[in-house]
Amino acid sequence: MTDRKTLQLRTPSETADTPALKKKGRGWEISEKRLDALHERARDMRRHSTEAHKVLAERFAKADLGRYKFTRHAVVGSAIVDFNCHLLGMAIAIDEDGADEALAKRRDKSLEAVGIRVMRIKARDIIDNIDDVLARITAGMRMRIADKQDARRAHRVNSAPRRPRRDDA
Repeated sequence: MTDRKTLQLRTPSETADTPALKKKGRGWEISEKRLDALHERARDMRRHSTEAHKVLAERFAKADLGRYKFTRHAVVGSAIVDFNCHLLGMAIAIDEDGADEALAKRRDKSLEAVGIRVMRIKARDIIDNIDDVLARITAGMRMRIADKQDARRAHRVNSAPRRPRRDDA
């Protein structure tokens, strides 16, 4: 008779190495009050967009990007990015004149730490030469898609169960 595997519950000592689920701020450890303030500020930014945002948003609306979609003034963690594609893990930040560069670099570093690649584009470039900007964004999207595919392949190789071949047995 063969031994059957049954469902067993792990003891707390066996699960101690797994991190606890963070329930605040949809997993980002942000208070609900702060998250609500961020969403309100993003909503206000969408209502009062700059010319560069309007131009790029109009082109994104007309473009056929397949299953990829860029959302304007999206809240990602504790930051508001100008455009965000959740599926790609890619954000576009528009550098306006007079923006604080130190704050932007710190925000980009925190987004990179959680796997979101940030592409910085100058507002003047968007207004003056939108076609070159779109070519850069498309190239960045292709790189990001390739990175995701490579990571998926590596995960499959590392996590796939090894099956014995017929000639090994």
